[in-house]
Amino acid sequence: MSNSSSTVILAMSLLLLSGCNESESNSKKLTTSDQEKIAALIKKTEDNMIFVKGGTFQMGDFGPIDEGTNGLPYSVDKDNKPLHTVTLDSYSISATQVSYDDFDLYTLATGKNKVHAVGNEAQYRAPSLPVGVMWKQANNYCSWLSEKTNKKYRLPTEAEWEYAARSRGKFYLFSTNDGTYRRGVNTPTYDDIRSSTPAYSLSSPTKIKSIPPNPLGIYQMGLNGLEWTNDWYDANYYSNSPEFNPKGPSSGDKKVERGGGLGEGTAAMFTINRRSSLLDGKIVSPSGKVEDGTLVGHTFRCASTPN
Repeated sequence: MSNSSSTVILAMSLLLLSGCNESESNSKKLTTSDQEKIAALIKKTEDNMIFVKGGTFQMGDFGPIDEGTNGLPYSVDKDNKPLHTVTLDSYSISATQVSYDDFDLYTLATGKNKVHAVGNEAQYRAPSLPVGVMWKQANNYCSWLSEKTNKKYRLPTEAEWEYAARSRGKFYLFSTNDGTYRRGVNTPTYDDIRSSTPAYSLSSPTKIKSIPPNPLGIYQMGLNGLEWTNDWYDANYYSNSPEFNPKGPSSGDKKVERGGGLGEGTAAMFTINRRSSLLDGKIVSPSGKVEDGTLVGHTFRCASTPN
């Protein structure tokens, strides 16, 4: 390692250790090796951000205005309707979901316990898989990045998420390299899924960057688990959403998640698919019953805006 690189890492490490106002303090002193790994995570995160130039697009089920659909919608879901105009300012979003490896360094830096280190969900744990967490844990991670970099990291709004997944609002049903879903070509094979986790099932996540990115350079949006957004959920929000930089309702009891759940069919992975969960990841069924579920498939990535 060059002297300049060592200096950068040391400086970043000192920044990481200063001014920490997390709710939990470190239970043990971080080693030099720990500090270097945390500093490397911060640098990787900053290098991993994809700039998304702002613009105007038609958000929601774009089937009626897409060629070849005869004016029909792509889904029967009501959540992604009506189609409406949205204009966004420029922002950046992570090329990848946050991995267990990344989140472990965050919990190390803040003195928190590792997530899913024991129990049933531990079998779906691997360094390069997307971490499964509650909304607050995802939000806290992005906030921690803000503290350590003096930049505005946060969870993306659902409008930002869809705009990026569709490569700036293109008529892409899937956030792949060309908008199609072709298993073994631009989506993972069953062997890819099988080799990703210690315990295989059709509802297992796959390794980050295991398929080609979309044209913006963003990987697996909606194709590797649900992704938390910052927006509160309202089934009728699309009917009264403001055109410019919509941020969702001012309050609620559920958060919007985008993409498909692990093991679901291809239609669930549409870039227009819109879901909701309680903040702890539990699902409310159409009958109103709260259903327990695993956190493995509740993933996230951070976004940022200029200071």
